[in-house]
Amino acid sequence: MTQLSAAQKQPAEGALKATGSKALYGGKSTRRITVRDITAAKERGEKWPMLTAYDAMTASVFDEAGIPVMLVGDSAGNCHLGYETTVPVTMDEMTMLSAAVVRGTSRALIVGDLPFGSYQEGPVQALRSATRLVKEAGVGAVKLEGGERSHRQIELLVESGIPVMAHIGLTPQSVNAMGYRVQGRGEEAAHQLLRDAKAVQDAGAFAVVLELVPAELAAEVTRTLHIPTVGIGAGAETDAQVLVWTDMLGLTGGRMPKFVKQYADLRRVMGDAAKAFAEDVVGGTFPLEEHSVH
Repeated sequence: MTQLSAAQKQPAEGALKATGSKALYGGKSTRRITVRDITAAKERGEKWPMLTAYDAMTASVFDEAGIPVMLVGDSAGNCHLGYETTVPVTMDEMTMLSAAVVRGTSRALIVGDLPFGSYQEGPVQALRSATRLVKEAGVGAVKLEGGERSHRQIELLVESGIPVMAHIGLTPQSVNAMGYRVQGRGEEAAHQLLRDAKAVQDAGAFAVVLELVPAELAAEVTRTLHIPTVGIGAGAETDAQVLVWTDMLGLTGGRMPKFVKQYADLRRVMGDAAKAFAEDVVGGTFPLEEHSVH
């Protein structure tokens, strides 16, 4: 693995000094980030953030904040569409959401999720689905779940000119088969995860998400691969980190997974604002004269 300089080991400011305008986060370039930039970041030893986004307005906020990669995840099923899992999400829904995020951004690389049932039949179905996200939504890359089992799909997409971000470890689309639990525990499971990681790299994926994987195993995968690893519940040694934005900003209700850090409490802020509005309306203090048109 590339040895990091002292400057590169420091937080964002140090990384920016070391990489200048090429830095994914904090860089000065205003052009759209590409998968080549992601590859170069790995070579520099630069860590980078990724957030989910599902609409133009939220995506524009994250784009202005400098988030270099956004995932239009099928997690929209849980976060925005009211489904209990990601399984019901359709290609039509993913295409619509991905197009909105693309329209709301100008710099970030937008990665669109291929939902359950849109690529499992084989490479040709995967190509047809991925082509929709590229042509109709304008994404710069697609993501699909699975390691060795998705090797042929990834290979054909990459051969056809569509960049692929792979996803191994906990794969939420397989919730009915595996549930929500840590993946890669035990010698046999760890070997399988390593095989999956190498398989997606060999197939041509430009990056791989490691979800809910023991930190030590995720670190080993990161050292082994030459493509970037994106962790979610996979410790601190991956090349990048991703969070679902509604979790990160405290909008999701209920108990949060251990790996989530909340950076704001939007659920409380929005609830308080809604109550204040309602009380003003009921009490006759909104609208006032200055809010009226004559």
